[in-house]
Amino acid sequence: MRMVDLIHKKQLGKALSTEEIQFMIEAYTEGTIPDYQMSAMLMAIYFEDMTDQERSDLTMSVVRSGDQIDLSAIEGVKVDKHSTGGVGDTTTLVLAPLVASLGVPIAKMSGRGLGHTGGTIDKLEAIPGFHVELTQEAFIELVNKYKVAVVGQSGNLTPADKKLYALRDVTSTVESIPLIASSIMGKKIAAGADAIVLDVKTGAGAFMKTTADAENLAKAMVKIGNHVGRNTMAVISDMSQPLGFAIGNALEVQEAIDTLKGNGPEDLVELCLTLGSQMAHLAGIGKDLEEARGLLKENLENGKALETFRTFVAAQGGDPNVTEDESLMPKARYQIGVAAPKDGYVAEIVADEIGVASMMLGAGRATKESEIDLAVGLMLHKKVGDRVQKGETLVTIHSNQENVKDVEAKILENMVIADAAEPLTLIHEVITEA
Repeated sequence: MRMVDLIHKKQLGKALSTEEIQFMIEAYTEGTIPDYQMSAMLMAIYFEDMTDQERSDLTMSVVRSGDQIDLSAIEGVKVDKHSTGGVGDTTTLVLAPLVASLGVPIAKMSGRGLGHTGGTIDKLEAIPGFHVELTQEAFIELVNKYKVAVVGQSGNLTPADKKLYALRDVTSTVESIPLIASSIMGKKIAAGADAIVLDVKTGAGAFMKTTADAENLAKAMVKIGNHVGRNTMAVISDMSQPLGFAIGNALEVQEAIDTLKGNGPEDLVELCLTLGSQMAHLAGIGKDLEEARGLLKENLENGKALETFRTFVAAQGGDPNVTEDESLMPKARYQIGVAAPKDGYVAEIVADEIGVASMMLGAGRATKESEIDLAVGLMLHKKVGDRVQKGETLVTIHSNQENVKDVEAKILENMVIADAAEPLTLIHEVITEA
């Protein structure tokens, strides 16, 4: 089998066989297929697309390129959630204990963030004492005992994807649906989940800027998941403005705690109930999504979700008293209000630019080497559609530096006030089958 023949075949729009795709991924991972040939293949895939079978074969070849996490020792259906990212995306901090409070095992492997704010792991480390480095045995034991544990990604998962992603980044093939879908699903499947729920973002703060593109990606991933034996559902949610009010690690943990107490922002609560009902239903809880949602809502109201969070934090060495005393969390030295320049309605909050403003404070990583300041960030006081008066505080900047004029300017440039505005639609579509 020669790579040049496979490139030519795909350039003609023909489907590659399971064996051909497996050969290609194995050889490229081992280094016997050079970058220039794989670049040609990626470009051919970009223009000619892939069939459903090819997408599934590519995904499973990526999975088989490295370690696969065995979660079979955990009792019950293991459900994982993946978000395509955004600004102020605090959902895992709420969803993990909320869904676990129904008895669903949540064995979550998360990463650190590169961009606007930290990843889930960084956010959890804002809790004093919380540690994310666990052995596989300890991880499984915690999930069996308490139904939830969150650890940093470990092992040699999907090395083929790491090589392919680096190549896609420099060959302008990142936006290919089959390549994105196989990359995301490969990592989720290698992490050992039985079922997968996907939160595909759309809008200014998302990778997929249009609803149509987000829908294409969501349906592609749902098809792959179901085709390879993982029950998979997806939600297309809006990321034109930040989710919730908090942007920044300790601030987002506090917002998650408020949400688990039943006092969370309306959009964050709605998204967590929508995603959580899918996770619970895939694990066999409730006869349908509506019943699963009702059970989750009940546990938000009766305190079970918050108690599960406290148990989860304590089990991983964290101080559970953060749920009652927010002074235990990292706190920025300065809180600086950004005032509305005129009367009107908030017509737009450009999510990715507001995220950049928080990163300028140190809430995120501009490079892999960047140090995160867990205390800093932004707290929004208004969302799209809200009325504001001149001089009213739009955003509070939490900073460890006194001069934040550049951050204030960035915020005011990207929070548009107009004579009229309508609230945004949060949930664009729920995809329950391919």
